[in-house]
Amino acid sequence: MVLKRVRMELARTKEFPDGNAAHGYEFIAPLTADGHLDAKAWADHKAECTVTRFAPDDEDEYGHLVHHKDAWCFDYEGGDAEDDEPLFKLDRHKIIEGEYLSVAEWDGVQRTFKIVRVMPFIRKS
Repeated sequence: MVLKRVRMELARTKEFPDGNAAHGYEFIAPLTADGHLDAKAWADHKAECTVTRFAPDDEDEYGHLVHHKDAWCFDYEGGDAEDDEPLFKLDRHKIIEGEYLSVAEWDGVQRTFKIVRVMPFIRKS
């Protein structure tokens, strides 16, 4: 298991036919060698599994990658489920460059994001 920093950006939509690099997420997650989320390792590294949500005209939001029952979410308020942004079947997807993940964002709209970068997570001293 290795902690990775993942960046994903809004994929093509009707409003953004080329996608939107200014709208997306960067998160830290433990990944297996083949790119799957390692749930067991996540349990040991919860505090390090952070997320930053960025979007034009909005301030960045900071939270954590969390697991609730059978779903993975981005959580920004530490336990308040109302602000959670569920990730669609994250446990089944490979988190590798060029793949896509869907997130049900704060406004209730499910959007697709393209994984544009997966790199080692380097802890700051």
